[in-house]
Amino acid sequence: MKKLFQTFLLAFGYSLLAYTSLAQSCSSLNITHQSDIASTCPFMTMTMMHDQNNLPYLYVANKEAGLKIYDISAIATPSLVATVAKNSLDTLDVMNVSQSGNYLYLAIGNSFTNPTKGGMAIVDVTVPATPVVTDYYVVPGSNSGAGIVKVEGNYAYLGAMKSGLYILDVTNKSNIQFVSSIMPNINWPVISPNPNLYNARGMEVKNSIVYLCFDAGGIRIINCTNKLAPKETGRWCNPAMYTPLDHPKAYNNIVLNDTLAYIAVDYAGMEVLNVKDTSSMKLVGWWNPYNAPSNNWFTSPSHLNEIQYEKNCKRVFMSSGKSDMMVVDVTNPALPDSCNFYGGVSNNIGTWGIGLWQNQIYLSYICAAIPFSSNWTGVKLLTFNSCTVGIKEYDEATINVYPIPAAEKITIELNSSSTSFCPTIVDLLGQTTYPPFRKSGNKIEVNISELKAGVYFLKINLGEKELVKKFVK
Repeated sequence: MKKLFQTFLLAFGYSLLAYTSLAQSCSSLNITHQSDIASTCPFMTMTMMHDQNNLPYLYVANKEAGLKIYDISAIATPSLVATVAKNSLDTLDVMNVSQSGNYLYLAIGNSFTNPTKGGMAIVDVTVPATPVVTDYYVVPGSNSGAGIVKVEGNYAYLGAMKSGLYILDVTNKSNIQFVSSIMPNINWPVISPNPNLYNARGMEVKNSIVYLCFDAGGIRIINCTNKLAPKETGRWCNPAMYTPLDHPKAYNNIVLNDTLAYIAVDYAGMEVLNVKDTSSMKLVGWWNPYNAPSNNWFTSPSHLNEIQYEKNCKRVFMSSGKSDMMVVDVTNPALPDSCNFYGGVSNNIGTWGIGLWQNQIYLSYICAAIPFSSNWTGVKLLTFNSCTVGIKEYDEATINVYPIPAAEKITIELNSSSTSFCPTIVDLLGQTTYPPFRKSGNKIEVNISELKAGVYFLKINLGEKELVKKFVK
């Protein structure tokens, strides 16, 4: 039935997306538009992310306009609070943003329209409304901008497009140090490649292993355990895309969930890989409603670029170009399937980036002519019903919450070395609230006076770990 439904959509040029819900297992998402942050085509929005310390700020990579910081405590009325202009970044455009602690890491340098040199900048956002550029680094001899940056520990990993992967020591935020670089071999999976098509642009990093989307060159595994001598130790490209004919392919972005990787592959849908053994990765599932490689890059109704994973209900959210956003159910990774969407192919606008935080979705739109037409740029802020199914409670020595039942406030006591506590509260319908709180040492006092009587889940984000405790008011 699922395949039949996908075939039906294809037969009608996918235009039904603008009118018909694909909802199956996630029909209750209730994706709702809240507001727009508009820009103009000379100042395109590339991507954005919510503050990872749970402060109510959105960081927008606004290309020619630099880094924009918005207060979104009232999501229906976001307000600009700060700008980091490109003249403080060696006049380089801001293409991508990530965060570690109180610092933002920016991939800088146009890689989209008129390529320039590329690099990385660090911005202190301890106080988001007053950001401070601490340092920037420019890749020597680069001429293709930068695509993405990720940070793990004291090291930043920069996807520097045609310059490959750069490893930078960011121990001293005011003195970025080059460590090493590696350019994956472009002579795979084709024999006579076009060097202009091979770009390091999508990435995940876990335990010093870089999962690099090398654009036309598939997924490359770069072992960076020895930072001075990174080595390529694994590679993957779907054989259907290069045998017997070499079809266009663009491995654009990747997210990890334990031993599985979800990969946005432009007009060829989303692949699910088993990456437990990175030297021999296996295709687990392939969401391919457009029948790649038999379809056409120019006429495809969707071009997947950035990707986000919601672990509670096993959903993948993807910016999908002409068709705005697609949501795929990966409850069974071997049979990923369409389950919801936002936008449609007939609205003359198209997406590039996507951000996900709690029950909020952020979509960035670009101005473009090919492979799809888009005449508006900016960010759309959406909300959806987050999922409480399968929430695991961490209790005992890890987290102590009292008093229960609670009245005006609750106190959280953590047995944790983390210095960043981010409490949120979710009700039984999946609605999320962000209560005021005060931290002192390893204790947090949370004001719940505005909550109605009932059962709630208290969620505390500790970076790599999320603790959950049920309580009653």
